Amino acid sequence: MVDIVLVEPEIPHNTGAIARTCAATGSRLHLIKPLGFDISDKRMKRCGLDYWFLVDIRVYEDLDEYFAKNGDAHLYLATTKAPMAYHQADMRGDVTLMFGKETAGLPEWLREKYRDRCIRIPMVSEARSLNLSNSVAILAYEALRQQGFKGLLETGSMSNV
Repeated sequence: MVDIVLVEPEIPHNTGAIARTCAATGSRLHLIKPLGFDISDKRMKRCGLDYWFLVDIRVYEDLDEYFAKNGDAHLYLATTKAPMAYHQADMRGDVTLMFGKETAGLPEWLREKYRDRCIRIPMVSEARSLNLSNSVAILAYEALRQQGFKGLLETGSMSNV
């Protein structure tokens, strides 16, 4: 199982696209308030298309509530400031991937507390970051790859002729 945690997401269509990724992968989506939009925002709903019934979304008032209910086992924090690339992380079992808000990332205190669990996506030095929904997709699929894509269809309907 892959759990995706968004800390104070600000852009509705990013969260909608992430919800669609969660739907397609069977991942759970956790949203930590404050949110930069109303959960029923039509832009967010449109990005998720008709997949909303497949998404297990849980909303928390703050990080304290999230950690009280879920703990921090198997947690990785996605940050451009991390010293370790994501492919070096062991995500073979259940994993939680935490992402910060689009404009500021994760709080410094949180990155410091979990310094050894911070991972980054390699990119050129001139780039600040990738789009949040792209980052979630990259890390979620890396975790799923390491887990053997359990429960996911690996082939389509095309003939092998």
